[in-house]
Amino acid sequence: MPVFQHQATFRRLTKNALAKWATAEAAAVSDCLNRAQAMDGGIQPLDIGMRVVGQARTVRCTVGDNSALHAAIELVAPGDVLVADAGGFMGNAIWGGLMTRAALRKGIAGLIIDGCIRDRLEIIDAGFPCFARGSVPAGPHKNFGGDIDAPIACGGVAVCPGDLVVADADGVTIVPLSRVAKVHTDYLALKQKESRALSELARGGTLAEIYGVPQVTTMEGSGQVGERKSG
Repeated sequence: MPVFQHQATFRRLTKNALAKWATAEAAAVSDCLNRAQAMDGGIQPLDIGMRVVGQARTVRCTVGDNSALHAAIELVAPGDVLVADAGGFMGNAIWGGLMTRAALRKGIAGLIIDGCIRDRLEIIDAGFPCFARGSVPAGPHKNFGGDIDAPIACGGVAVCPGDLVVADADGVTIVPLSRVAKVHTDYLALKQKESRALSELARGGTLAEIYGVPQVTTMEGSGQVGERKSG
């Protein structure tokens, strides 16, 4: 079966625009997206210190097959992040050490995959940011086909080519390309709010006061649960 590359035209973010996101936190970015757009907790970095920011190039793999990923390595631009829907399949690894070396040679910024990898230590030692659902020794099949640059779902989140990937120790958040500027403005405002909260805490305030959590109300008779009235 062939690998299909779909026609995907998307706005390239400038180096300056991407640089503004260099230290962004996946959790806080998700907060600015109504606490959505975060991949489920099964998609985790191979090493806790891994992080990557860049525009997505999407790949849909046939279950257990990595031919579409092999093709994508040669098609995407330096700085892109491969985001792959491998069906969450845990039986075969569809990425490994050799593919990591090829990706680094092409300048690919990292990999997000809803599926398994292998050669974990080799990938970590190479310094290649990789976020996956797991690792397994069994290798992949080839030549069953797949898709490149089509809309996909990865970790429960819709991803289109050009969307912004923000991934760190907490996991992966996807910012739709059309919302990048607005979300960055909201992110800066959120970080300022968090800074003010830290200052209030240092002065003896409480998070309940800072965030307006309702006061605790004591219920009458709360110590009488289970008691019976006589008569």
